[in-house]
Amino acid sequence: MTFNELNLFTPLYNALDDLGFTTPTPIQAESFSVVASGKDVVGIAQTGTGKTFAYMLPILRNLSYSKQDNPRVLILVPTRELVVQVVSEIEKLSKYINNRVLGVYGGTNINTQKQAVAQGQDIIVATPGRLYDLAVSRVLQLKSIQKLVIDEVDVMLDLGFRHQLLNIFDILPERRQNIMFSATMTKDVDDLITDFFISPKKIAIAVSGTPLENIKQERYNVPNFYTKVNLLEHLLSDKETFSKVLIFVAYKRMADRLFDKLEELIPGQSCVIHSNKTQNYRLRSIEQFRAGENRLLIATDVMARGLDIEGISHVINFDTPDYPENYMHRIGRTGRAEKEGHTLLFSTEKEQEGRESLEALMKMNITTLEIPEGVEISAELIDEERDEIKERYNPIKRRDEDAPGPAFHEKSEKNSKENLGGSYKFKIAAKYKKPKTRGDKNYNKRNKKK
Repeated sequence: MTFNELNLFTPLYNALDDLGFTTPTPIQAESFSVVASGKDVVGIAQTGTGKTFAYMLPILRNLSYSKQDNPRVLILVPTRELVVQVVSEIEKLSKYINNRVLGVYGGTNINTQKQAVAQGQDIIVATPGRLYDLAVSRVLQLKSIQKLVIDEVDVMLDLGFRHQLLNIFDILPERRQNIMFSATMTKDVDDLITDFFISPKKIAIAVSGTPLENIKQERYNVPNFYTKVNLLEHLLSDKETFSKVLIFVAYKRMADRLFDKLEELIPGQSCVIHSNKTQNYRLRSIEQFRAGENRLLIATDVMARGLDIEGISHVINFDTPDYPENYMHRIGRTGRAEKEGHTLLFSTEKEQEGRESLEALMKMNITTLEIPEGVEISAELIDEERDEIKERYNPIKRRDEDAPGPAFHEKSEKNSKENLGGSYKFKIAAKYKKPKTRGDKNYNKRNKKK
C-alpha cells in the first residue's frame, strides 16, 4: 500500500512528498480508516513504527478550517520532550494546511503559555499536569474538544498520571472520540479503556515483546559497575562503528555517575538527560546529540519514549531493566525507519533474572559475547553493589535500653524556668508595682510614700 491509496487530500500529499514518505507503516495503514470514522480506537504498536502519523493523518484529513479560539483536538503525552517532538511532526504534516498548533508543558512560564492559548488554537499537545493547570485557570476552554489522543499511555500511567488523567476526563465533553496509542498493554491500560472508551476498535500490529527484525541484539556478562565502564570505554574507542550511541541506565544517580566517569575517560563526547535536569538542559543535550556535537547520550527509562533521533548506531543497555517492556522501548530507539540497528546489554550476576525475563518476553536468547581482551576486570564496587553487612549476635554489645542518655547539667539561674501557675501574675504585679485595678492610678504613689 502507498499513501496515495489512502483518502487524503492534496496539502497532505504535498507534505508527505516533501518528507519523502511514500509507503505507510502497518500501524498507519491499519488505523487510518478507523480513526477517520470517528470511533474510539486503541492502537498497540512498537516504538518507532510511526504512531504519531497514524493518528495525525486522519485527524488532519477531517479537521476543517475554523476561526474559533477554543481547541478541537487535544493530544496528551507523558514527557516534555514528546510534546516538542509531536508538535514538530504535526507542523511537518501541516506545512500546506492553515491550522494552529501549540505545545504546553511544565517547567516553563505558565503566563507565556496562557497568552499563546488566548490567541486561539486548533490543536493542543500537552503534558497532563500543565494542561490541567491551564484548564483550571479558565484560560484554556476544553468544551470544544472533539478528539482526545493519549499517546504512550502506558508510560503515562507508569509515571503516576492516572489521577490527572481522570481529572481531565471530568472536564472534557462527554461526546468526543477517544484515541489511544501504546507500545504495551498492561492491566492499568486495560482498566482505563474499560472505564472511559466506548466499544473501542483495537488495532495490534505487533505482539508486545516482539523484537524488530532489523535490530541485532548482543549481550555481555559483566561483574560490576567499574568493569562495565572499562568495557564501555573499550567499545567506544571505535569511533567509526560507535558513531552515535544512546546509553540507558537504571536511575538518575547512575546517569550522573556514568556521565562523570565518561567525562574523565573521553571528555567532551557525552551529554545526559533525566527528569532532574532542567528543561533547557535536556533539550540542549538532545539537540547536541542529534546534531552530532556529542556522540554519546546517557538517559534513564523515562526518556526512552519520544526520542526520535535519526542515525543512532547503537543502543547500549548499561543496566539491565527490571521490567522487560522497558528493554523493548530502549532498543526501539535504533533501527528506526527500517534501518539496521545494533543493541548491547550489560548484565551483572544480580541482573541475570531481569535478563531472563526479557528473553522470555521476546521468546529468544540474546547472543552472548566474551569480554574482549584488554578490558580490566575491576574488583572495586559502588555502594549499591556491596552486600549489606549484618553483625552476628554479640551478647556483650550494649542494648539500646542500656545506652546512656543525653549529657545532663544544671541550667544557669538565668535560664532556669519555674512553673508558677496561677501565682505568676501576682509576682509580676509585686515586681513592677502594677495597680490592682485600672482605676486606681494613685496605687503606686501611695506605696512609694510608705
